[in-house]
Amino acid sequence: MGTATLSGRDRALLRAVAAGRCKLGSGWQPVLLVDGLACADSAAGHRLVAAGLIDPPDPDRPLAQASITSLGWRALAS
Repeated sequence: MGTATLSGRDRALLRAVAAGRCKLGSGWQPVLLVDGLACADSAAGHRLVAAGLIDPPDPDRPLAQASITSLGWRALAS
């Protein structure tokens, strides 16, 4: 996924991660929580991690604060 192909939902999720509103759960597929609730798009966490827009979850922590990468910041700025 290039930054030009980000959906509106992906951009909104990146903004939520940037605002510190998201946690990322580790497991066979990263689970993204927004304001304590599971994201309705169950593949969103995996998609954003795979695209390098948010950092992968720490396998040693079941739930941790989600963090945006420098590529994610650039995607938001474009």
